[in-house]
Amino acid sequence: MDFEGAVLTGGASRRMGTDKAFIEIDDVTLLQGAVSALYDAGATSVIVVGGDAQKVESLGLIHVADCWPSEGPLGGIITALRNTSADTVAVLACDLTRPSAAAITAVREALGEADVSVPVLDGQTEWLHAVWRRSSLEKLERSFSAGERAPKRAVNELRVNQFLDGNPRWFQDADYPDDLPDGVQ
Repeated sequence: MDFEGAVLTGGASRRMGTDKAFIEIDDVTLLQGAVSALYDAGATSVIVVGGDAQKVESLGLIHVADCWPSEGPLGGIITALRNTSADTVAVLACDLTRPSAAAITAVREALGEADVSVPVLDGQTEWLHAVWRRSSLEKLERSFSAGERAPKRAVNELRVNQFLDGNPRWFQDADYPDDLPDGVQ
């Protein structure tokens, strides 16, 4: 099953104090790590939604302006679905510390006939590591137009498959400097 990927980079990174997308781990930015994991999992193309267009493009990546900057992750997900053409789109946050092709593949395989497949780790639903069907776009847009900004509340009309397995490291993100691996600032 062909799929495309998107990495969301539109957050303000207030808690981190610097743009998370461009933090380097082993000479690779968090953004580049997420993009590479998507390609390694078989994505036919990957876009970067939001954030600093000039910096994104300087890395040789395809930047797409977020249709609703500073409006939360749901707008970024909708922007990703609007700017891709595959039936399924894996959408990742840019702040994953160990993005994994195996994780993306596992979540994609858990999609089945659902509209979205989302990992759940220790009771926490990881909406920014989900695989979405493009057919969910209209319902997500309707929810967004009604004022919803959080993916977890926008999926009420969608069929959701939860992915409950996998290595917890796959889904670790970095919101604060202390969330980064040792030696990374």
